Amino acid sequence: MAAAQGQFSDHSNGTGGKGGGEGDSVPPAFRSAVDALRTARLRPGVEIEPTPPPKRLAPYAYALEAAVVDGEDDLADGRLILLHDPSGHDAWQGTFRLVTLVRAELEPEMAADPLLPEVCWSWLTGALEARGLSYGEASGTVTQAGSYYFGGLAERRPATQIEIRASWTPREGRGGLPDTAAHLTAWCDLLCQVAGLPPGAGGPPGTGDAGVVSLPQRRGPRTP
Repeated sequence: MAAAQGQFSDHSNGTGGKGGGEGDSVPPAFRSAVDALRTARLRPGVEIEPTPPPKRLAPYAYALEAAVVDGEDDLADGRLILLHDPSGHDAWQGTFRLVTLVRAELEPEMAADPLLPEVCWSWLTGALEARGLSYGEASGTVTQAGSYYFGGLAERRPATQIEIRASWTPREGRGGLPDTAAHLTAWCDLLCQVAGLPPGAGGPPGTGDAGVVSLPQRRGPRTP
């Protein structure tokens, strides 16, 4: 998979830049963290590309969007945003923050499982822990929504969507930098888990499904 090339958002001067042409105002730590995201090697079946970052969450931001694909079907999709505030942020307890939105459609019978929200949250924390990543101040929501079809769409089966919104602080290691490439890989593990793929495939030795609770395969053939 080609490395992702994308956009910085630099709000110290109200402007943004593309690719390698960002202004000198971009902090070296943030530039290095983004470079690591761009070079991460991810699991087959995950398509990822840059997307315009938000402009008001932090002084510096970089965003990626991804989808787990099977032929012409998107099994799950999501967005991952890297935020950076060189001055630190009390709520983050650090200078970097990762924010995500992950969405997928589940089989209708899955909606009846009362543990589904807790299990989905465990997929996030389990993905990070299975990769040996240190993080803090994790928070988020898991939302279920049902869709029922009528009229010309009446032949379609009811569907349940799951949505995970979360953020966490990646702990900074050597040189004051978090391992953003590893966090991106763990996030893609989460995306694949939500899509119904087996956990751990394509990961390094020992990263299997430790700490991750699995539900049955969730997706069957779609009715047009």
